[in-house]
Amino acid sequence: MTYDTRFERSLVVMAGEAAGRAFESLEHRWRVLRRLAGRHAGFFTIGQVTRTGCEVRVRAGLADGSVTRAGVGLLRLGEWVEGPLDEYAMWAAWFDGAVAVSHQSAAELHGLGRLGPRFLHLSVGAGRPPVTPRLVVLRRRLAGTDVESAGSFLVTTPVRTVLDLAEADIGQSALDEVVGDAVAIHRCAIEGIRSASGYLPPHAAARIDRALAGV
Repeated sequence: MTYDTRFERSLVVMAGEAAGRAFESLEHRWRVLRRLAGRHAGFFTIGQVTRTGCEVRVRAGLADGSVTRAGVGLLRLGEWVEGPLDEYAMWAAWFDGAVAVSHQSAAELHGLGRLGPRFLHLSVGAGRPPVTPRLVVLRRRLAGTDVESAGSFLVTTPVRTVLDLAEADIGQSALDEVVGDAVAIHRCAIEGIRSASGYLPPHAAARIDRALAGV
């Protein structure tokens, strides 16, 4: 075998190894994106696609149905089955998880009161809010003790939810019902609510006291 022939064969081997590494890299990036989507019921964003370098794979998925469009800037892995809490998971994906369902929406999830919110209330630590009339977005950072996992998204704890509603514009009778339900179904203890309300502004703390007086 001549030197030129050996050299050409080595180039072929090197090209094959490089192609293999490139394929492994693509597969790794796709696994990363799938892992991100798995945190939020299969939802992911265009930004996440760009950051992981999965544009080609996602375009192919849109063509074969393994990826579907969920909204402006939002996509979903086609294998996920639709569920009743998808909207919460979708917006959690939009904000890269830096968000919690809160206020009236959290009360509804916890089964507290009968507020029947017309909007989805979110407390957001970071990220650009989408342009939609469906959301009420509050900019604030919550402590880890103020939130709990609902699987594919976070929600404020029952105690934090009660405190938030005491500061919100719901009527006293509605707040009384929320507090009464929280205690009745053992989501909150009376002393826990009373102790936590000590950090509220005076008018909100007074509303909590009136609600607890009727429990």
